[in-house]
Amino acid sequence: MPSAGSHKVVYVALAGNLVIAIAKFAAAGISGSSAMLSEGVHSLVDTVNELLLLYGLHRAQMPPDRTHPFGHGRELYFWSFIVALLVLAMGAGVSLYEGVMHIRQPEPITHPLLNYGVLAVSLLFDGSSWYVALREFRVHKGRLGYFEAFRRSKDPSTFTVLLEDSAALLGLVVATAGLAGTQLFHLPSLDGVASTGIACVLAVSASLLARETKGLLIGETAHPAVSESILTIAAGDAGVRCANGVMTVQMGPNQVVAALSAEFEDALTTPQIEECINRIEAQAKAAHPEITSLFVKPQTAKTWRARRDAIEHVASRL
Repeated sequence: MPSAGSHKVVYVALAGNLVIAIAKFAAAGISGSSAMLSEGVHSLVDTVNELLLLYGLHRAQMPPDRTHPFGHGRELYFWSFIVALLVLAMGAGVSLYEGVMHIRQPEPITHPLLNYGVLAVSLLFDGSSWYVALREFRVHKGRLGYFEAFRRSKDPSTFTVLLEDSAALLGLVVATAGLAGTQLFHLPSLDGVASTGIACVLAVSASLLARETKGLLIGETAHPAVSESILTIAAGDAGVRCANGVMTVQMGPNQVVAALSAEFEDALTTPQIEECINRIEAQAKAAHPEITSLFVKPQTAKTWRARRDAIEHVASRL
């Protein structure tokens, strides 16, 4: 199941975004700032997103049943994808609309010090949430670069919060620049420009989230190390003549279904083959607790290669 660290990251982000959203909407209502209103919408969307992620984390922990024999792990992937759509539709959409309206009909900003104060508090809360998410992400990324770790991550709850908070911090910089420019140059339209800038930030982050969560939702392979480990275990069993290959599907952050192709010794009886399969499965699950199911298909290396080549041929034509 998703780690306790994943839940902690989401809870911290939820608390921070809720407080920040209230403060930003209050400041926007008093000052009339478009950028501040966009930031308020941004924080409100992030708050809703954290609630959806928590719901997804809860649903992902449900045990297998008749209609979901491999568990409910992909519930988290589904709700993470909804989060990406919300960021794009509500966050970026509303910010862009507000920005265009204030560029066409600029209005002077009142109480600028209030806006700066709220932005400073927001920076503190968002920065704290970002640091918690970054620290948790570092624990799991190992020696991989940040972008590569993001691409390979199977737990969207952590990288979603990290990406959201990164976008939030960048949005605060844009909002501050817009407010400062409005004051310095006496151009109220710059506040609207800042709002459209925030929309662009949200659109980019939403696109990255949607692209990654889509891959997880439709079914990605597990980390290559899992397949290599299963092959090594199978090849080391006395009853296996040849371990041909492994196919894996990531069903959840810590839920993997694997299929092993292996050729067994001809002298083995059916009960002996069954014992061999049980040994391989037990060792594989001990080495990788995330493996929920391991299916072993007896077949020759020639048959496996033909099947693999057919898949690669189809993939090359796409």
